Amino acid sequence: MAKTLITCDCEGSQSIDSAALANTLGHAVAPPCSALCTRQIDRAAAALTAGDAIFCCTQESRVFTELAEELGVAPPPLLDLRDRAGWSDDPASKLPKMSALASEALLNAPLEKSLDVTSEGLCLILGTGEAAVQAAHQLKDHLAVTLLTDPSQPLPDTRAFDVIGGTLRKAKGALGHFEVTIDALRQVVPGGRGELTYTAPQDGAISHCDVILDMRGQQQPLFPAHEKREGYLRADPAHPPAVAAAVLAASHLVGTFEQPLYVRTEPLLCAHSRAGQTACTNCLDLCPTGAITPDGDHVSVDPMICAGCGACSAACPSGAISYDAPAVDFTMLRVQTLARAYLDAGGTAPRLLVHDDTHGAEMIRLSARHGRGLPADVIPMALPALAAFGHAEALAALAAGFAGVSLLLGPKSDRDAIETQIALARAIGGDARVQLIDTPDPDAMSDTLYDGTAPTPDGTAPAPAPVASPVRPMGTRRQITRQAARALHPEAEVLPLPAGAPYGAVVVDSDACTLCLSCVSLCPSGALGDNPDLPQLRFQEDACLQCGLCANICPEDAITLAPQLNLTGAALEQRVLHEEEPFPCVECGTLFGVKSTIDRITDKLRNHSMFADESKLRMIQMCDDCRINAQYHSANNPLAGAERPRPRTTDDYLSKRRDH
Repeated sequence: MAKTLITCDCEGSQSIDSAALANTLGHAVAPPCSALCTRQIDRAAAALTAGDAIFCCTQESRVFTELAEELGVAPPPLLDLRDRAGWSDDPASKLPKMSALASEALLNAPLEKSLDVTSEGLCLILGTGEAAVQAAHQLKDHLAVTLLTDPSQPLPDTRAFDVIGGTLRKAKGALGHFEVTIDALRQVVPGGRGELTYTAPQDGAISHCDVILDMRGQQQPLFPAHEKREGYLRADPAHPPAVAAAVLAASHLVGTFEQPLYVRTEPLLCAHSRAGQTACTNCLDLCPTGAITPDGDHVSVDPMICAGCGACSAACPSGAISYDAPAVDFTMLRVQTLARAYLDAGGTAPRLLVHDDTHGAEMIRLSARHGRGLPADVIPMALPALAAFGHAEALAALAAGFAGVSLLLGPKSDRDAIETQIALARAIGGDARVQLIDTPDPDAMSDTLYDGTAPTPDGTAPAPAPVASPVRPMGTRRQITRQAARALHPEAEVLPLPAGAPYGAVVVDSDACTLCLSCVSLCPSGALGDNPDLPQLRFQEDACLQCGLCANICPEDAITLAPQLNLTGAALEQRVLHEEEPFPCVECGTLFGVKSTIDRITDKLRNHSMFADESKLRMIQMCDDCRINAQYHSANNPLAGAERPRPRTTDDYLSKRRDH
């Protein structure tokens, strides 16, 4: 169904050429209202009833959502044209930018995947003192509360909630699925007169709960990146507002919740390890929550713990882990749609500003309302996880026609992971093309963008002009990177890359390599191969992940890695890294080994007592079939047994009977 854009000039504070916008989009654009959310709410109601509208206003989303509920229809899709394009001090035409943003909004976003998480309200409170007891009292009417406290402290004189004493040894899990192990566990003895008492201590007690409220003060959190662990709430007992907020949040954690499935995995592509030898650990090193763990030769992701930061997707060299909320393919499509629509509407040299959908969106809103807003050539694109926008996405943007890409860091962004990806994108796309903006000041953000480029470490000039002929690469992130790099550097052959880059060559020391082919058998991507007919080590550079497994397992230390991006056709073909003269079997002439290796072994064993007989040395120079045949017919054949007895026949039995 064709969509209609419902626009509003917000009391005349922005200019919208609905006819020109409709012409560039190929979709209907209603003439702009002036007060869609108030005086002209009837137009909003009519558009909602028609059911094919996109409202170009996010500030009053609550008004439109409530109106949709009253009318019994679905809430409308929303597009922010005002803060992201209309409210700007840049005198240049906003039409190309509005066309790009509207085209992106018209894309059919894939449905997000999720799983249901059920919390029955079993809450474990950790802490001692009056604050923990009061929190338990406040939550007892909403949750099934158990207070784990120090058994040396006086027991609360209440049975309104459960109290246990002991020491928490460890905890794992997330909302609805926590498992805790408690040492020196003591439970309350409910009977008797006087003060309540504990049972005898018990170590290693295991219990389960849905919610954990940690009020232990200065002690270490139970989990890494604890603020991202669903169901785990932490509050300083000496800070009443924090305690109140945590208690309020805990009281709402009952029922069934949707846990997004942030990433998709392809275990067969994973290059974590082979045969017990560790190779790639990129995702393990980056995951802040510990959701990714080794699982044999691959890694596994616990969807209950994954917080969706996206860093693993950008850093995975093989695509074994990819962001799926939204999918990488859809992010690439958004980037290409923004560039194409901007250029088709008559714009030139656009710049892409990538930001998160919370902090970054608020920065843009504040800049538009109280400052200069964004330049007309800067197109913002919001992502739920900024770290998921890696080097491949940045290069795809440059190849699609963007003159530069800027990433706006937020307070919760994984700076190290993002900087690594930006360094790789700069090495491939050019230092001035990909920038990082790190400021909490909306005005400083705007000034940086109006100046033409974010500051670079070497103080280079503004971003260069975009590619003359934009391309829209397709395929995996590796394939997109290669296609984009060729568009950006049509004359280049090999681009040097920083250490740790997932593209590169394998360099073999021919003097040290014995062609044992251990590297071939363990290469997780198939970049290294052999020749079944000749002693050769072959290599396809495009497939190499630079995981380092071949270098780690080489018994001769003959392999080193050379990070680079080969843009020539040779990278797609197999080439011989090392080969030697084959050795023919001395009996049948079949080529079966490496001449230098056979000669070396023969020379080393020539003076050994077990090979004093020349025939034994000769066996070393035979193929497998001839060697077995020679052993079988040798004088001291180790395969030979005692002479088999002659089968008894009827004549034997008759002869024996006659003898008697």
